[in-house]
Amino acid sequence: MAGNSFGQIFRITTFGESHGPGIGVVIDGCPAGLTIDKDFIQNELDRRRPGQSAIVTQRAELDTYKILSGAFEGKTTGTPLTFYIENTNQKSKDYSHIKDNYRPSHADMTYDKKYGNRDYRGGGRSSARETAARVVAGAVAKLLLREVNISIRAGVTQVGHIVLDQAAQTIDWSQVEHNIVRCPNATLAKQMEAHIAETKKKGDTVGGQISCLIEGCPVGLGEPVFDKLHADLGKAMLSINAVKGFAYGSGFGAVSQYGSEHNDLWTEEGNELITKTNNSGGIQGGLSNGMPIYFDVAFKPVATIMRDQESVDNKGQVSVVSGKGRHDPCVVPRAVPIVEAMAALVLCDHYLRSRIGRIDQML
Repeated sequence: MAGNSFGQIFRITTFGESHGPGIGVVIDGCPAGLTIDKDFIQNELDRRRPGQSAIVTQRAELDTYKILSGAFEGKTTGTPLTFYIENTNQKSKDYSHIKDNYRPSHADMTYDKKYGNRDYRGGGRSSARETAARVVAGAVAKLLLREVNISIRAGVTQVGHIVLDQAAQTIDWSQVEHNIVRCPNATLAKQMEAHIAETKKKGDTVGGQISCLIEGCPVGLGEPVFDKLHADLGKAMLSINAVKGFAYGSGFGAVSQYGSEHNDLWTEEGNELITKTNNSGGIQGGLSNGMPIYFDVAFKPVATIMRDQESVDNKGQVSVVSGKGRHDPCVVPRAVPIVEAMAALVLCDHYLRSRIGRIDQML
């Protein structure tokens, strides 16, 4: 199976399955001498881990990690950095009923047809369990970005029909971790929590949206033509399980505007050039322009619902699939750190790539 690696200079490769012994990640290209903040990395995993509240899957994984290589006396050595997370609470029997059946809107049929040998236990490699490895790698990337004062913050801005209609640059991001939905608005968070709980009670699921703001990004990150910064951010977000859409800056709202409305006019503030507006979302020509970068990520309702659904089996015969196991009624509360992690991986990779773009930055 190809497609398990991401990034060019700061490059990660994840491994493992949902119900195998464990999952992990190998990070290539991390500079030597970076201090490994173990508590920070564990906290990032805790934000993603299952069982953290009543509105997420109750799979009881602590997601503690081990560093197998690439660090010595608390700092990176510049060699491949390997993290391993043991799976301790698998209940593979919960999936025996789908051994020969294809669940609606899952990867069951596509994996079976492509590889001919499908790990049906929780989806195997296609499970969102794999994203824990991304969060570990993203935590390391965040530690590196912290050294150059680049910050990444995300939060839930929509669950079902409940929407936080507020510009990313005006949101109080410090409120995200003050509620179990991870919405930066306390009033809407309560409404979202109630909506998720009610949806769960009905045996159904609901979708949502996560918004992200990146600040402190220098001018010039990104590599035209095919590795534009927004293109790599889009690929990163669309690689996350259940993501159905990505929009940066004005996004689809730009469709109804005139150029005279949408153009970001340049002005000088102090000794720096800034734009009066930021419809570009901090990226122009595929390169960061020094303004805050912001984008939205749309997540579909989780495909596993606690209801019977008509489907087919691997012989093409009509069957009924019953929802079993432990699943999220809404994925976005646990997906916030995943969005941040993937953004950090993109920014970290492009920051390191920018260091070799000019001879005066190499000497």
